[in-house]
Amino acid sequence: MSVGTRQLSVIGEFKPFGLIAEALDGKPPGILAETYDYFLFDPKITGERDADADSDTSSASVSNSSIHELFIRGNRIIWSTGSRVFKRFTLPSPIVKACWCRFGDKSEAFLCVLQTDSLTIYNISGEVVSLPLPHTVTSIWPFPFGLLLQQAVEGNIQTTHIPFSTSSPLVGVRDLYRPKRENGHNQQHNSGFSSTYDHIIKGETGPTSSHLILTDPLEEPQSSYIEERGKLNLLKDFDEVTIWTSDLIPLMASYNKGKMQHSVWVSEVINSNLEVAIGSLLDVVPAAVLPKKFSFRRIWQGKVAQMAACKVFLATDNDQVPVICFLLHEQKKFLSVRLQTVEINNEILFDVKPDMSWSIPSLSAAPVIVTRPRVKVGLLPYVDIIVLAPDNTLLLYSGKQCLCRYLLPSCLVKGNLAQNLEFVETSVSHDRKIIGLADAVEGHLNVVINNGKIFRCALRRSPSSSLANDCITAMAEGLTANFFNHFLVLLWRDGDSVYLSEANYSVESEWNSFCSIIMQMSGKSEALSQRILNSAPHSSWEFLVNSKYHQNYFKLNFTSGISFGTLNPARSTIKETNLEKSFNSDLLMECLVSLHAVYESLKLDNLRKQDLELLAVLLCNIAKFLGEKCYLDHYIRDFPGLSKGYGICPAYISQRTPPDLYRWLENCLRYGCTCANTDDLPSLVYKDGNSVVSWARKIVSFYSLLSGAKLKGRKLSSGVYCNVATGSYCTNEELTVLAMVGERFGLQQLDSLPSGASLPLRHALDKCRESPPTDWPAAAYVLLGREDLALSCLARSCKSKELDGKTNVNLISMSTPYTLHLHPVTIPSTDSDTIGLESTKFDDADSMDGSMTDGMEHIFNSSTQLRYGWDLRLNEVRRLLCSARPVAIQTSVNPSASDQDLQQAQLWHLAQRTTALPLGQAAFTLATIHALLTEAFTVPKLVLAGRLPAQQNATVNLDPNIRNIQELKSWPEFHNAVAAGLRLAPLQGKMSRTWIIYNKPEEPNAVHAGLLLALGLHGYLHVLSISDIYQYFRQEHESTTVGLMLGLAASYRGTMQPAISKCLYVHIPARHPSSFPELELPTLLQSAGLMSVGLLYEGSAHPPTMQILLGEIGRRSGGDNVLEREGYAVSAGFSLGLVALGRGEDALGMDTWVERLFYYIGGKELHNERSVSVTLSTDEHTRGVGQMMDGTTVNVDVTAPGAIIALALMFLKTESELIVTRLSIPQTHFELEYVRPDFIMLRVIARNLILWSRIHPSKDWIKSQIPEIVQNGVKGLRSDNGDIDDIDAEVFVQAYVNIVAGACISLGLRYAGTMDGNAQELLYDYALYFLNEIKPVSSTSRDSFPKGLSYYVDRGTLEICLHLIVLSLSVVMAGSGHLQTFRLLRFLRSRNSADGHANYGIQMAVSLAIGFLFLGGGMRTFSTSNISIAALLITLYPRLPTGPNDNRCHLQAFRHLYVLATEARWIQTIDVDTGLHVYAPLEVTIRETEHYSETSYCAVTPCILPERCILKTIRVCGPRYWPQIIELVTEDKPWWGSGDKNDPFNSGVLYIKRKVGACSYVDDPIGCQSLLSRAMHKVFGLTRLRVRDPSADDHNGPGSITVDQLVSTFSSDPSLIAFAQLCCDHSSSSRSDIDFQEFCLQVLFECVSKDRPALLQVYLSLYTMIGTMADQVTGAAAVMHDSLSISSLKLALTYNEALLSGRLTASRGGIVQPIFIESLRKRVEELLNCSEGLKDDFCNYLNSEKWPNDESGVRNSLLLSWYLKWFSVPAPSIIKNVVEKIKPKLMSSSSVPLLRLLLPGTHINAIGEIDNYCFSQVG
Repeated sequence: MSVGTRQLSVIGEFKPFGLIAEALDGKPPGILAETYDYFLFDPKITGERDADADSDTSSASVSNSSIHELFIRGNRIIWSTGSRVFKRFTLPSPIVKACWCRFGDKSEAFLCVLQTDSLTIYNISGEVVSLPLPHTVTSIWPFPFGLLLQQAVEGNIQTTHIPFSTSSPLVGVRDLYRPKRENGHNQQHNSGFSSTYDHIIKGETGPTSSHLILTDPLEEPQSSYIEERGKLNLLKDFDEVTIWTSDLIPLMASYNKGKMQHSVWVSEVINSNLEVAIGSLLDVVPAAVLPKKFSFRRIWQGKVAQMAACKVFLATDNDQVPVICFLLHEQKKFLSVRLQTVEINNEILFDVKPDMSWSIPSLSAAPVIVTRPRVKVGLLPYVDIIVLAPDNTLLLYSGKQCLCRYLLPSCLVKGNLAQNLEFVETSVSHDRKIIGLADAVEGHLNVVINNGKIFRCALRRSPSSSLANDCITAMAEGLTANFFNHFLVLLWRDGDSVYLSEANYSVESEWNSFCSIIMQMSGKSEALSQRILNSAPHSSWEFLVNSKYHQNYFKLNFTSGISFGTLNPARSTIKETNLEKSFNSDLLMECLVSLHAVYESLKLDNLRKQDLELLAVLLCNIAKFLGEKCYLDHYIRDFPGLSKGYGICPAYISQRTPPDLYRWLENCLRYGCTCANTDDLPSLVYKDGNSVVSWARKIVSFYSLLSGAKLKGRKLSSGVYCNVATGSYCTNEELTVLAMVGERFGLQQLDSLPSGASLPLRHALDKCRESPPTDWPAAAYVLLGREDLALSCLARSCKSKELDGKTNVNLISMSTPYTLHLHPVTIPSTDSDTIGLESTKFDDADSMDGSMTDGMEHIFNSSTQLRYGWDLRLNEVRRLLCSARPVAIQTSVNPSASDQDLQQAQLWHLAQRTTALPLGQAAFTLATIHALLTEAFTVPKLVLAGRLPAQQNATVNLDPNIRNIQELKSWPEFHNAVAAGLRLAPLQGKMSRTWIIYNKPEEPNAVHAGLLLALGLHGYLHVLSISDIYQYFRQEHESTTVGLMLGLAASYRGTMQPAISKCLYVHIPARHPSSFPELELPTLLQSAGLMSVGLLYEGSAHPPTMQILLGEIGRRSGGDNVLEREGYAVSAGFSLGLVALGRGEDALGMDTWVERLFYYIGGKELHNERSVSVTLSTDEHTRGVGQMMDGTTVNVDVTAPGAIIALALMFLKTESELIVTRLSIPQTHFELEYVRPDFIMLRVIARNLILWSRIHPSKDWIKSQIPEIVQNGVKGLRSDNGDIDDIDAEVFVQAYVNIVAGACISLGLRYAGTMDGNAQELLYDYALYFLNEIKPVSSTSRDSFPKGLSYYVDRGTLEICLHLIVLSLSVVMAGSGHLQTFRLLRFLRSRNSADGHANYGIQMAVSLAIGFLFLGGGMRTFSTSNISIAALLITLYPRLPTGPNDNRCHLQAFRHLYVLATEARWIQTIDVDTGLHVYAPLEVTIRETEHYSETSYCAVTPCILPERCILKTIRVCGPRYWPQIIELVTEDKPWWGSGDKNDPFNSGVLYIKRKVGACSYVDDPIGCQSLLSRAMHKVFGLTRLRVRDPSADDHNGPGSITVDQLVSTFSSDPSLIAFAQLCCDHSSSSRSDIDFQEFCLQVLFECVSKDRPALLQVYLSLYTMIGTMADQVTGAAAVMHDSLSISSLKLALTYNEALLSGRLTASRGGIVQPIFIESLRKRVEELLNCSEGLKDDFCNYLNSEKWPNDESGVRNSLLLSWYLKWFSVPAPSIIKNVVEKIKPKLMSSSSVPLLRLLLPGTHINAIGEIDNYCFSQVG
C-alpha cells in the first residue's frame, strides 16, 4: 500500500520565551551567564491542570499556548506558560540539572534542581526544601517512586553534561538538562546531534553506592543494590552512567563507555527481610534494617556502540507492546527494544526477550502522540514515533509500521513564512530541508531547518468530531493489532481522509471521511468477489499459493502490502479473492463489534443523540454487508426511519445477537447482576483503564454494585472494573455512592443519563443522604447534596489551607454547575453588626478625642447578635467595663470650693474602679480578634479623668499635687495591655518574632510588658530566641521582667526547657550559688520567678525543683520589705503544687515533703524535725537568709497559706483521707482562736479540692463543712437573749463566714464552666444572704441562714466573702451571660460606686466576675482539668489587694492565669447554602458517670458544649435541617485547640444544610411559615381559579403571590426557581397548558416537600415522553423519529418493580411515586392497543421480516418499534428458530407455555400474538 503524504502545520518560528522574559525584565547582558538551556513539558505533569483520567470526551490537541517551558540560565529558572511567566526561581549557586519528579504517594509534582553541593526541591506552590549533598552528584533522574541520584567517584568533581533525551512521551523533553547553548542559534547547535559525553566518570569503587534513591524530600537518600545470583550487593558501578529513566515505570537506561554497551535496568522494591550479602555493608547500612531496599536488575544489554545514545524514549509497537528506543547518532539509526510485561500477584514484572528488537534508519527521532491519543497500554500512553530519515524526509511510524510522510509547506521552502497552503516534497527541495527534531510534547515538536531556524509545528492528531474520535479509539481498543494497523494504513494514506491533511476541515467532513474508509473496505471486498474465476491450479506454484499454509501466512501478513496477484497465474485469483474477502469480512466484523460498543454507550448519554443516529447509519451498512440480521434489526428498532434504506440482507449461518445494555440493566435490576446475561454487555465494557466506553462501564459497575456484586480489588464479580473511593459502607447503596465518587460520576453526569437509567442511582443517593458514614471523602457528601458534611470534612482535613487542585476538581465534578456550594458566600453581617453598634454608640462627650476605641468595639458580630438577640447585655457589659472614657461625676450646677474637693474625692474613688476594669476587659474580650501581623499593636487608653454632666460634660482630672497619678497607673496600664493582648485569637502558630520585636518600644514600659504576658498566655513567646530574652532582661524593668517570665513559663508550660529554667532561676537569689555575685532583686520579681518555675515544671514532680520550692516556702524574702514575705511564700506554695500537680503519693519522697508542709502550716506537727531539716541542701544555709523562725518554730502567719495551697494542689482529686484528716478544720474554741479565720477558708478549699468527688451543690453539703461548735455558736445569734458573749460570737462568726466562703469557692472550682443549675442557685442564694447581711436589699426571707452577722464582723470581711462567692458564681456560669447573675453583678458595681465603700480589691473582683460571665464574648468557658483548677485557684486566691499597686500577699499579674483554664467549647452553626449563622437545635448526649446515668438534653446553637471527658454525641435534630451526628470518644483530655486536625467541630463551626421547604429559625421562629403544603395548595387553588375566570384581575390582592416567589422563600436552588417561573406560569388558557401547569405544580410540591429537587427533571422527562407518544399516535405528522425513550421508560418500570419486590430497599419509599410510574405503563399499553394496523404490521414483520412501508413518514414503523421494544420481542430469525423447535413437540392447542419457556424475556401479550400468528396457520 502507498504511504500517504501530509503537510506539517507550522505554528510559527520558535524562540524560548525565557529569552523574551529576560529582555522584558531589563537584565543587562553583562550580568547574565553566556549559556542557557530550556525544556518544554506538558502541564499535566505538574498537576496544575488535573486531567480526568477517565474522561469520556475526545481529547483536544494540546495547544501551543498550553505547553510549559522551564528556562535555565546560571542560577535562575523561569517557568512560563505560553507568553506568560508563571514562576521565577533564584538559587544561590549555578544549576547543574533540573527535572520534575513525584515522591512516593504524593499527588503533586516537585521541581528538583541539582547544584554542585546541594539539591533544592520546590513544590508547585513555591515551598522549598534544600538538601546538602555529602558526595558529588553528577545528575538526577525521575523515577515513579522518587528521584535517582548518580554519584561521582570521590575526587572526581567535574560535572557531566547529559545529552538531550526524554523520559516519557507525556512530559516531552522535560527530564534531562541539555548541553549548554550559546545565545542565538546556529546550525551546529540546532542539529541536536553533536551532544556526546565529554568524559566518563572513572575511579576506584568507593564505599557508597553509585546510585542513590530519594523517596521523600525530608528523608535521606537510600543506597541502591544490584541483584546478583539471588543476593543483594551494593551497586557501585560508577562506569554505568545513567542516560535515561522513566517516571511512569521503573526503568533505567545506562551506557558503559569502557564496555561500549547500553543496558536497560528495572528497579524493584525488595522486602526488608532480605539479608545483605557482603559484610562491608555493615558499615553502610545501620543496625536497624531499612524498611525498603531498591535493587536494579539488568534486563538487556546491547554492545558495539562507540558513543552513548543521544536520545532515549519510550514508544509503542504496532501490536501495543512498549518499546525502548535508542537513537544512535553515529550509526544513523534508532534501535527499538521490545519490553515484555508479566503481572504476578498484582505486581508488574518487566523483561526483554532476546532477538525482539528492530531498528529504523534515522538521523533524529522523537516520541509523539498522534494516532491514538486516548489509548493507554497499561500505565503508558500509546506513543508513535516521528522519524527524520537519512534522506531528510519526515516519517510517522506507529511501531514499525510507516503511516505517512510529512512535507514542509512551500512557504518554508521559499525561505519565508507566509499563509500559503501549497506544499512540496522535501526530497526535491534543495533550498530548505529538515536536519533535526526537538522539544516534542504530545502532538507538537520543533523542526530544525538547515538555515539555523527552528519552527514549532503541530502534527494532525485525533479528529475534532467526537464521534469519529470515539470510533477510531474504539477500534484501537477492540481490533486486533493486525486489523487496526491495516485500518491505520487506510486512514493515513492518500485518499478520502482529507480532514487529516487540510486545515479547513469540518466535523461533518471528518465523519464522512471516516465512513468512507469503513465502506471502502467492504466495497473492495465486494469488487473482488465479483471477479471470482472458476479455474483450477495448473502448476506447482499455483498449488503452493492456494495451499492452506499460504492462506494463513497471507492473512497474517496482509498489511505488509505485498500483493501476490501479480505473481500468480490467472487461475489463482479465486484463492486470493477469497483470502482478501475473508480478511476484510473479519476486519469488518470486529469493527462492527467495537463500534456497536460505542453505540450502546452513546444510548446512555442524552447529549450524544445526534451522534447516535449517525453511527446507526454506518452500523446498518456494515451489518447489511456482513448479513447480520439481528444487528440490523437492532438498529432499525432504535431508528425506524432507517428501515426504508435497508432491505432484507443475505444472512450467514451464524446469527449473532447484538449486546444490549438496556436489556442487561433491566435484568440486573430484576434478577441481580449474577443472573443477567453477560452476552448483553459489549466486550469493551470489560476493558480496564480509560476505555472509550468507560461511560457505559461506569453505569454497568454502578448497577452491579447496587444489585449485590462483590468487589475484588478493582474488579467486580460481574467482570467489569470499577474505582471505589475510600470509606466505610454497610449497604449496597453506600458502596454504589463510593463507586460514583471513585469514578468521578457527579450530578452533572447523572443529569446526562436517560431518566429511567438514572432512577436507581438517584435512589442510592437518596437512601444515603440522611445519615451517611462519617469517614467518607468530601466529594461523596457533595454528590449526596450534603454540602454541610462536605465543608466540615474539608475543614477537618485542610485546617485553614486552601483546597488543593485535585480535591477541588473532584468536588466540582461531583456537583452540577448551578448547585455548587463548596465555598458558601458568607454575607457580611452588616445589618446585625450595625444594629449592635448603633445601640452602643457613645456621644462625643463620652470620649476624650471624639473617637470611641475602648478595645471592645469588635465584640459585636453576627454570632453574638444571634445568641443574645435584641437584648442589650453585651452593650451593658461594654459600658460597665469601659475604661477609655471619662466617668460621670454627679455635682451641682454651680460648684463651690468644697464641691471641687468633693469632686476630687469622688474621682479618686472612681479611679479605684477604673483601674480594676482592665482585668474584666481581658476576660470579656479573650481571643475574640485575629491580629494582622502587618499592623502595629494598639492598646486603648486608660482614662482616669471624669466628666461633669451638669456642666456640659466638662472634664475633670485628678490633681497630681494630691495623688501620684503615674504610680497609680503603672500596674493598671500593665493590666490594660494584657487585656489588649489577650484579645488576639490563637493564630495556629503564625505569630512572628518580627512582629513582637517590631512592637518593642525604645524605652521599656508597662504596656509592652503586658503584651508579653498576654502573648505568653496564648503560647506565642516560643518564637523568641535566647538573645531576645536576654535583651529584655537586661533592661531591668520590673513589669517587663514579670510579664516576660510568666509569659515564657506559660508558653513552655510543662516542658522543663533548660534554657528557660536558667532564665527563671536567675531571678531567685536564694537559689544562687555561693560564688554568684549578690543581686538585689525586688521580692516582686522573686515571687514571679517562683510561679514561673512551677508553670515550667508543671506536673513533672521533679524532685530537685520540689525540694527547692519547699525550702522557699519557709524562707523569708531577701528584700527589705517584710510585708511581702507572705506573697513570696504563697508563690512558692503555688509553684510547688504545680510541679507535683495531682501526683499525690506518686511523687518521690512525698512523705518527707508532706511532713515539712504540715510543719509550715501548724508549726507543732513536725514528727521528725531532724530528718526534714537534713533534706535541705547545704547551700540553702550558705546565704544570709534564714528560715521564718520565731525561736524554734516557724512563722505560720507567713508559711501557712503557701503550705496549704501546696498540699491542695499536690493531692488534687486524690481523695486522700490521710491528708484531709491532718488538714482539719478547728473543732474547739481554742483551735478557732489559734488559727486565723482566713487560714480556715484556705483549709476548707484545700480539703474539698482533695475530696473532689464529694463536693455537692446543696446547702446540706455546705453545712457539713461547718464544725458543730461553729454551727451552735451562730445559732445563738438569732435570739436577742443569747448567752454567748461578743468575743466568742465574733470568733464563731469569723469562722462561719470564712468556711462558707471557702465552701462556695470549692463549689465554683468543682463546677467551673458547667453552668450547673443547682450550683448556680446555691451560690446565688449565699451571695444574696451576705449582701443582705451587709445592707438589706431584698425582702425575701431566708430563715435557714443565721442573721446579724454584721454585728460581729467588720464590713470589709463580709465584702470580701461576698465578692469571693460572686466570683465563684461567675466561674460556674462562665461564658453563659446568665441574666440573673449579671443583674447581681451590675447591682454590686453600682452599689459600691454609690456608697463609697469600694476599694480596689472589691472592684477587681466585680470586674473579673463580669468578664468571667461573658468570657471571650460568651464563646469560651472554664475547664475542670487539674491545670485549670490550679490556674483558677491562683486567680481566685482569697487575698484581694487593697490598691492598684498592692502586690504584697499575691502578685496581681497572677490574676491573669485563668487564661490557662479556658476552653473554646463554643459551637455555632452556619447554613452551608447562605453562609449565615443560624439557630439549630442540638441533642447533646453525655456519658454515664458516678453521679448520673447517660443523659441527653437539647440545646440551641450558638451554645457552649460540655467538657470533652463527658461528651458522647452531638446530633443536629429538628425537622428543618438535615440530621448530622458527631460521635465522640470520651477522653479525659482538654478541649481541642485551634488548628487541631482531630477537632470534630472545626474550631467551633458546624455546617448544616436546611431542607427545602423550611425556613430558618431566624425568619420563622415558631414555624408558621414552613407550612409549605398549605401555601402550595393556596397558590394551586388560586391558579385554577384564575384559569377558570381569566377576567378576574387580582394582581394587587392577596392572591398576587406567584409560585416562584413562594419557592424562593424556602429554597435558594436556582433550578427550582427557574422551574417555577417557566413551567408554572398560568398566563395561557388552553386546556393542555392548564393540565401541564397543574402537573408541574404537583411535581413541584412533591419535590419540594420531600427535598428532592433533582427529580424535577425525571418527572418532566417521563411526562413529556408520554405526551409526545400520544401526539405521535393521534396525530398524522411524525413527532418522534426514534424509540430510545421506550427503553428508558421500561427501565423506570423495572426500578419500580425492584422496589415492590424488595430487591431495592428504601426507608422513605421510592423516590418517584409508584402510582405515577404505573400510570405511565397503563398509558403506553393503551396507546399500543388503540393503534390501528399495528397487529398487521407485526404479522408482516414476523413473516417477511419487513418493516411497514410508510408513504407519509415513519409513523407505522415507529409504532411497530415501540411494540417490539415494549414487549421485548426478539428478532424474527430467533422467533422462527423457536417456532421450528416447538412445532414437532406441540401436543396441545396452545404454544404459549413453550413460547414462554423459550422466550423468557418477552411479554405475555407479545407471546400471545406470536402464538396466534405462527400456530394458527399450522392449525
